[in-house]
Amino acid sequence: MIVGTCRLELFLPDSGSLKSKRGVLKGLKERIRNRFNVSVAEVDHHDLWQRSTLAVAVVSTGKRHADSVLTSVVRFVEKEGRAELIGCETELY
Repeated sequence: MIVGTCRLELFLPDSGSLKSKRGVLKGLKERIRNRFNVSVAEVDHHDLWQRSTLAVAVVSTGKRHADSVLTSVVRFVEKEGRAELIGCETELY
């Protein structure tokens, strides 16, 4: 069993409040979950309006599949118009 994790550092330039930040993140997390069948949670920068850190986790039978899924998630987030990816760390266990 392989567990892959990815920590995504995001900048949300259009967020002017925590409420607008939550709206952007809620939609993004739902789209990631539905499209890639992974777990997603906000893990840092809870009190900042324009910053967020999302953690993505996938469980797989092979490293190649787990890495492929996480790479696809990163590409998907990079294309997101309302959140800019400013950092990414991926690990496989």
